[in-house]
Amino acid sequence: MRSDRAKKGLERMPNRALLYGTGISPSHMKRPFIGIASSFTDLIPGHIGMRDLERYIERGIENAGGCPFVFGVCGICDGIAMGHSGMRYSLPSRELIADIIETMVNAHALDGVVLLTDCDKITPGMIMGALRVNIPAIVVTAGPMLAGHLGRKRLSLVRDTFEAVGRFKKKEITEKERSILEIEACPGAGSCQGMYTANTMSCLTEAMGFSLPFCAATPAVLNKKKRIAYQSGQRIMDLVKRDIRPRDIVNKRSLENAVRVDMALGGSTNTVLHLIAIASEAKTLLDLRDFDRISKTTSHIVNLRPAGEYFMEDLDYAGGIPAVLKRLLPKLNENVCVSAKTIKEIAREAQILDQEIIRPQKQAYHKEGGIAVLYGNLAPFGAVVKQSAVDEDMLKFTGKAQVFNSEEEAMKGIMQGRVKKGNVLVIRYEGPGGGPGMREMLSPTSAIVGMGLHKSVALITDGRFSGGTRGPCIGHICPEAQKAGPIAIIQNGDKIKIDIPKRRLELLLSEREIKERKSLFKPPNLKVSSGYLARYAGIVGSADKGAVLI
Repeated sequence: MRSDRAKKGLERMPNRALLYGTGISPSHMKRPFIGIASSFTDLIPGHIGMRDLERYIERGIENAGGCPFVFGVCGICDGIAMGHSGMRYSLPSRELIADIIETMVNAHALDGVVLLTDCDKITPGMIMGALRVNIPAIVVTAGPMLAGHLGRKRLSLVRDTFEAVGRFKKKEITEKERSILEIEACPGAGSCQGMYTANTMSCLTEAMGFSLPFCAATPAVLNKKKRIAYQSGQRIMDLVKRDIRPRDIVNKRSLENAVRVDMALGGSTNTVLHLIAIASEAKTLLDLRDFDRISKTTSHIVNLRPAGEYFMEDLDYAGGIPAVLKRLLPKLNENVCVSAKTIKEIAREAQILDQEIIRPQKQAYHKEGGIAVLYGNLAPFGAVVKQSAVDEDMLKFTGKAQVFNSEEEAMKGIMQGRVKKGNVLVIRYEGPGGGPGMREMLSPTSAIVGMGLHKSVALITDGRFSGGTRGPCIGHICPEAQKAGPIAIIQNGDKIKIDIPKRRLELLLSEREIKERKSLFKPPNLKVSSGYLARYAGIVGSADKGAVLI
């Protein structure tokens, strides 16, 4: 066993003494040591139920002959960090989490690891760490939150809080209504209720075969989730026994399956960053053109919030990710999974229990997948947009630039009424290095939707968007402004052309004018000069490469 290096032999007597100090028995010393990497925290609704899941994972490991050890991993709630400087830490925390997995697994010579996760950057960070150490591993995502309620009306975080800010500003809702929404939108444990980043990553983890069937869509509070946690504890022992490792499961084939499921679901644009970063740790190649290629051959067949009206609980009732895989079966790559079955076996055995929630190909919401990749003189290395959440009449748009050099400036401008119909709102210096941390822009995008401007205003940024964003919002523009990307030279009043069907993003200036402006450009000083973010800004790569550390 790998753990023998820490516990076997006369010279390891002190090591064993310390292990006995944890309370394990001599019989456990002969068992495989299995880590449970838990991102439990009282700060994140998606993680507050993890103490129960830890217990059920431990039971499964013990039942199958292992010795479980729980250790902690940091977690950030993007919703709580949103709209202020705290969001700068969100994406960088992904790298910290991967480093923690590497550090804990290698320092204690663990034989296997169960990754208990749920939200945004935490899931990809754990997967990246598991791929780096490449010991047997399995993911348990803690599950989505149930819908909130106001009478019989179902509520979700983004639609009924973030977007409600703009509606309240327009006096469409009263203070009493606003207060009720604030209290009722998030009724308990779980990741936010729609196809936002956390739930998208849970779905793609299952589509890669790295978590058990039905794990992604099963709500956090159901006893079904506890059974999945228990079964995952049992499965890790079989993976250790058979020496099936993360890179056997996460490879080019399974990553392409994940991208295809992403397109069918209309998932978050953040998955582009995360899947590319995961591919890097898996020692394989995935790039922006793979996303666009697969998008063009995958119909959008599931339409949850923010684009649609369904919730994650509806996807669970309709058959979960196995049912989505069944719809996509002819286009799936065969691959091994952490379960005893292959991905195609899971798909073939699945039942589609609701034909409206998981639509047939002929009745798809959109012919193409949820995400499109744009290029042009404003994005030489690419930019991404969640095209499934864009109204048809805004797929092509030309408008005048209204430029802001930070999210705070933009939010202030929106609330002051400085963003008008026909504008292209530009938010720059929010990229991986310039932000630093590539903040999500959910507050400004939601305010625009709430104020009814999403059908007449577009937004472009070198930052990111939450999975809850809808409307013509184009992010991940590369190169970023801090690295002298073309977005840095835009001036108020410049015309910008967006053509999503043709995958183009253009600044309508002559090449001579663009060249002259570039020659005069000098990047501003970094917004952060000390601490982790300053170190991160100096070594983070570009968004088109996954914003990994280089």
